[in-house]
Amino acid sequence: MTAKERLRCLADELSEEEAAAALLLVGRGRGDPMLQALAAAPQDDEPSTPDEDASAREGYAAYKRGESIRLEELKHELEID
Repeated sequence: MTAKERLRCLADELSEEEAAAALLLVGRGRGDPMLQALAAAPQDDEPSTPDEDASAREGYAAYKRGESIRLEELKHELEID
């Protein structure tokens, strides 16, 4: 089954609201050069290092403990806005 055939089958199962949201998402993606570049980028198949894995686990554990900040706070700290 092709991607378009699978998409047609999925579209039949969507509610009207889900279909509207999907249309919006697809429409935006087609006109956004950044999303197009990301979609065309090769998959990252380089294995991570043990240090990267440990850092990711630490970050996720901190997130699960609620040790994250809101985007607005981060922007303020970085003086972005």
